[in-house]
Amino acid sequence: MSSYYDIPVIIPAYEPDEKLITLLEALSRIRIGRVVVVDDGSGEAYGELFARAAAVPGCAVLRHAVNLGKGRALKTAFNYCLMEFGDACGCVTADSDGQHTPEDILACMRALWEHPRSLVLGCRDFDAPKVPARSVFGNKATRQVFRFLLGISVSDTQTGLRAVPAFFMRELMQVKGERFEYETNMLIETKNLNIPIVEVPVRTVYIEENRTSHFHPVRDSVRIYLVFGKFLFSSLSSSVLDLLLFHLFCTLRRPVDGRVLFVPYIVAATVFARVISAVYNFFINYRLVFRSEEKLAVTAGRYFLLAVCQMLCSAFLVNLLYGLIGGTEVFIKMPVDILLFFISFVIQREFVYHGKRTSAG
Repeated sequence: MSSYYDIPVIIPAYEPDEKLITLLEALSRIRIGRVVVVDDGSGEAYGELFARAAAVPGCAVLRHAVNLGKGRALKTAFNYCLMEFGDACGCVTADSDGQHTPEDILACMRALWEHPRSLVLGCRDFDAPKVPARSVFGNKATRQVFRFLLGISVSDTQTGLRAVPAFFMRELMQVKGERFEYETNMLIETKNLNIPIVEVPVRTVYIEENRTSHFHPVRDSVRIYLVFGKFLFSSLSSSVLDLLLFHLFCTLRRPVDGRVLFVPYIVAATVFARVISAVYNFFINYRLVFRSEEKLAVTAGRYFLLAVCQMLCSAFLVNLLYGLIGGTEVFIKMPVDILLFFISFVIQREFVYHGKRTSAG
């Protein structure tokens, strides 16, 4: 590959309009000669438009018989590019609805050329005027979820303008997700594979308030947030198990005399409940949530060191607060454990399960 102009541009398209042709012609004018359009089952009514797309110099059109979703369209194009453009350092993905300008696409191609081991994101400014409210809320909310749950800090989690290294394309062929949630999974894989993220500021373009977008704000948002379901399931189920066991043990061992400052049965109940719930939580996190690749014994050692510290803090604080203010043990334990959960989750993410998979590239 002689320059970044030879990096292929992938454009998934479902029932596109004239803006697709406008984009293709603009890319051709600035000498971008490798473009792959995926007709994601648009149907016969769009046959003439895709025929015009195929007539643009350097443009190849791939077709799905039925609509399979953006994730599948990207995988189809990744496979084509890896087979046909083996000399390319990666590819750039862009949307067909005119949101991404040729200049911004070219800027991402240049960034990939300069950072061939990084995922490049073309990031929009959501504080700019005339940005649709649903886009502002969706992106800012997802940004915070990514920062806490994954430790990934990016300014635009839902951008379709991305430059993907070739080695990462191979990994992404195996990643789950057929529709818009696939782009969320792509970001999660950067954490799993220790792939850096480079941000390129791009224009914030919303034509007709993004009415032509096929992103369904409710259905597709649910799909995206279900990606985080494993994180919520792990934490919530472990917490419920811990509280139920704690309440059971307190009920069985609670003395009949009045409360005192030191309450041994609360300490014992905390230890009993936490040992069982910690074992349960460890194995879920090890394989499902963080997918650690380190040896089980090493990770288990770190986890149970953290669990012991968390258990002692919980026992001390619950015992102290119950002795001072009384009330119901479970209701005192809940806010204490919520606080400790947030602290523990970050430590697990960055220390306990920090052993990541290595890419083949």
